[in-house]
Amino acid sequence: MASALEDIRKHLAELRARLDEDLDHAQARLNYRLDHGRAVFDAEVLARQRALRVRLGTFLRQTRPLVVLTAPVIYALILPVALLDLAVSLYQAICFPVYGIAKVRRRDHLVLDRHLLAYLNLLQKLNCLYCGYCNGVISYVREVAARTEQYWCPIKHARRAEGLHECHADFADYGDAEDWLARLPDLRAALRPQADETRHRPAP
Repeated sequence: MASALEDIRKHLAELRARLDEDLDHAQARLNYRLDHGRAVFDAEVLARQRALRVRLGTFLRQTRPLVVLTAPVIYALILPVALLDLAVSLYQAICFPVYGIAKVRRRDHLVLDRHLLAYLNLLQKLNCLYCGYCNGVISYVREVAARTEQYWCPIKHARRAEGLHECHADFADYGDAEDWLARLPDLRAALRPQADETRHRPAP
């Protein structure tokens, strides 16, 4: 089992490396550079992007009425998402130092940059900003929850579950009390701030 898990981790690391390579190739192909984390396009590329922007009025006329009617439903979610963001930030700020768990860096999960693209109209920019924030918060909360679970209950489930976080692979098997008791100190130690950079996780 340990060998299989190592193979899976290695494969995930290779996939992430390929994704990074694809990102580098796209950056070269689309002729932009990163300046303090912000993409900067050449003037010629920006002009082509602006030429492809669909005007807001045209965009709204092309939108189905039922889609417009659902807008309040999706935008209303900003309230619970923002409250979740605040609550989880307070939780880890208060509890993680007590538990000895390294804090999750929120800025690593919330990347808000798509609204800066010149080929998007105002509403599209707002939508991209909204989606980037909400998905970033969910990613951030997931990592805080994963570290919490590794500290308090690092036990695998009895049956297959979808969407498990990467820490789960290190957990003790369901029903193996001896393994859980033996590995719990090491699993907790891996969460300490000084161990955060070298945690046994796939490379980002």
